Amino acid sequence: MRLRNALVALAAATGLAAASLSISLAAVPPPQPGTLTKYDITGTYVSGVSSGGYLANQLHVAYSSVFQGAGIFSAGAYDCAQNNLNTALYACMDTFQARKTPAELEQLTRNRAAAGTLDPPQNLSGDPVWLFHGSSDNTVARVVNDDLATYYRDFGARVAYNNTTAAGHAWISPIGPNACGATASPYVNKCGTDVVREMLGHLTGPVNAAASTLSGKLVQFDQNAYVPGGNAASISMGREGFAYVPRSCETGPCKLMVTLHGCYQYFGLIGNALMDKAYLNEYADTNNMIVLYPQATTMTGNPRGCWDWWGYQSPQYALKTGPQMTAVMNMVKALSAGGPPPTTTTTTTTTPPTSDCVTASNYAHTVAGRAYVTLGQTYALGSNQSLGLWNTFTTSTVRQTSPNHWVKC
Repeated sequence: MRLRNALVALAAATGLAAASLSISLAAVPPPQPGTLTKYDITGTYVSGVSSGGYLANQLHVAYSSVFQGAGIFSAGAYDCAQNNLNTALYACMDTFQARKTPAELEQLTRNRAAAGTLDPPQNLSGDPVWLFHGSSDNTVARVVNDDLATYYRDFGARVAYNNTTAAGHAWISPIGPNACGATASPYVNKCGTDVVREMLGHLTGPVNAAASTLSGKLVQFDQNAYVPGGNAASISMGREGFAYVPRSCETGPCKLMVTLHGCYQYFGLIGNALMDKAYLNEYADTNNMIVLYPQATTMTGNPRGCWDWWGYQSPQYALKTGPQMTAVMNMVKALSAGGPPPTTTTTTTTTPPTSDCVTASNYAHTVAGRAYVTLGQTYALGSNQSLGLWNTFTTSTVRQTSPNHWVKC
């Protein structure tokens, strides 16, 4: 789950015995092929770790009329990366470069909301937000996480921030297979305290004790049905997605928790390790809560299977129209409103407005499928000239003038 150690590349990221805790051990059930169907959803929340934490924040901010709270392990403020890989690596994980201040990102949020690309940030006021950063986490700097806390507080959210646990870069669970201070696959650590209960208690109110035996089912569904264009691989999402549905939710009202893995945590790499050890299903069973586990995967520009929080797949990654954002929201809508697969009625374009200027390294422009623009010259998308500049790391600011044509701003 470490973004910076693998390529000056992209990588984002990605036991101690707990004798004092009363721990229920309930293995996740085998997946059952199925589809996402409508349930009586009374509230929708989002959680995530590392790149999944960044995407959780993006979803909460962009769709603040839908999500009522967020739980985030080790991530920074909304659109910290600014569609730039170097900024993501060296300003939003490490602090070698300057990054936007929370105030600047808050104004960006207001501007985008005014343009209709995000929900009004006033919706965040009063929302419960639970944040976690381990004191042994050297993957995402503490001050970057502090920015996220400031960002939310400035919008009036009710923030709880756990930053004193000696944890590494991981999801923290009382049944995690790794020692607390580890940063290693499958990035689920045991730290002698039940922070999952702490998170859920802050987000949804008092919680019942976790189940010792799971009564529900793990539905495995085809994510292609929810992706704009119907091709999950094209936006770095896996074919399989999962949802844990307690038996009580089949006939009665339930909350919905969307949970987003980090880099190196996707199903195609670690199997069901996060779903099995995150300790969410155990609480879902006794607290009337469905858990949705969308899955990313690898693609060119994303070799670690991270969620898109820096623009490797689309410059709209942090907007309501971002392809991964749209896909996850289509899953949420299927669970809460039902109906046919959204791709039969929903069309989303990844072409930014012609007035938008995108600043990034030439490498980032190529990864995102944009033309390179250098020295006042324009190169067509996919041309030999642009491909020849693959290893050039100068920075260009471009805007789109037609589907396959970009010019310098």
